[in-house]
Amino acid sequence: MSITENKKAFHDYFVEERFEAGLVLEGWEVKSIRAGRAQLKEAYVIIKNAELWLIGCHISPLTTASTHVHPDPVRTRKLLLHEREIGKLIG
Repeated sequence: MSITENKKAFHDYFVEERFEAGLVLEGWEVKSIRAGRAQLKEAYVIIKNAELWLIGCHISPLTTASTHVHPDPVRTRKLLLHEREIGKLIG
């Protein structure tokens, strides 16, 4: 099940392959994504130390979030893929 998709990327670029990846998220981010408050418009992926990182994805915090949590809407998030998929991307 896909929660969000960057539709503009398919309009601006020719996409040869698609990969489905998981994300390492905090609790407030999961609630915000389920509420439809994620934006991938300026996001991109980098490879660092044989790991994939999502940069620039904006997840707006809900107003009902806890007061002790200080959310960072554009923090760098780790992508979760199988090792052979990461190896295929690295080459």
